[in-house]
Amino acid sequence: MKIIKKVYKIKSSVEKVWDALTNPVTMDKWGANSAKMSDKQDFEFSLWNGDIWGKNTEVVSGKKLVQEWFAGKWSKPSIVTFTLSEKDGVTTLALVHTGVPEKEFDSINTGWDSFYLGEIKKLLEP
Repeated sequence: MKIIKKVYKIKSSVEKVWDALTNPVTMDKWGANSAKMSDKQDFEFSLWNGDIWGKNTEVVSGKKLVQEWFAGKWSKPSIVTFTLSEKDGVTTLALVHTGVPEKEFDSINTGWDSFYLGEIKKLLEP
């Protein structure tokens, strides 16, 4: 199992970035395809028509979101942690994704940039 760490600087308020991570309507705007999501702890979510699913295990509104993620035929979840902070109108979004299966590491690592965090940045920046 491997770990992915990424940091994004997004020229937008922490409230808008949080909304892009937890509001299914906003998530669909950046491409999460039929997202089922909430900012509630223990909520069972799905993204990309169910290709990714899991549960919110820790929620600190506007600051931290920890999720168990499943994909394919994984027998146990990987853990995704989003941490947010804002300074001077720029939100820093830090991602730590642990327990990434080695066979899928490259595609998941690239996917964060191409299909998830990169798309949030494009949606929210002017």
